[in-house]
Amino acid sequence: MLPRVILHNEVSVDGRMDWISPDIGIFYELASRWKEDATLAGCDTILKQEKEMPEEDDEVFEPQKKKSGDKRPLLVIPDSRGRVRKWHALRKAGYWRDVMALCSHSTPMTYLDYLRKRHIDHVIAGTDHVDLKAALEVLNARYGVGLVRVDSGGTLNGVLLRAGLVDEVSVLFNPSLVGGMSTGSFFRAPDLMSKEKVINLELIHVEKVKGDRVWLRYKVVRWNTTL
Repeated sequence: MLPRVILHNEVSVDGRMDWISPDIGIFYELASRWKEDATLAGCDTILKQEKEMPEEDDEVFEPQKKKSGDKRPLLVIPDSRGRVRKWHALRKAGYWRDVMALCSHSTPMTYLDYLRKRHIDHVIAGTDHVDLKAALEVLNARYGVGLVRVDSGGTLNGVLLRAGLVDEVSVLFNPSLVGGMSTGSFFRAPDLMSKEKVINLELIHVEKVKGDRVWLRYKVVRWNTTL
């Protein structure tokens, strides 16, 4: 069984995520309303933050102490190539009850050994890259994850949307326009060759929030097969 998946992003009025000045407080206050079981973050999103994270010490080799009744979400990161190296800092951030890597059968054995030595749980799903559908099913069956909020950039969003794995799209519109020709969209994916895979949405919530921002929530209805 698949968990419910919600994309949540702040974008400019023209749909871009770059060059805007997001209000982190508002963004995460809105996100907290879902009380997700797991936060799915893109590998590239995490790597952008790693330079600011401390180096690991011997504590990383000690088993994680579990807290009974901990309601914080699980942080899940697809990392088939084995690039994330600051798991200890993510654990200590305080936002999540624990961390988990999503890997594939092509993930280097040296990296899987790296994770095991640091007691980082991981799921192997997919051959050459992470099979997100299979991984989400494991999260639901093995860890009881019923709701996933995606906290990522356009690449992971695009993979999930193209695969038909998203149930809801939440967009916080920043009162700004960026323009340009580069692909800074919150939905990055190969161009469509026909209209058949345009995704239809149903508006379920509209709210004006602080700073002239507007929060829209959409239910993903179906692929567009009528245009």
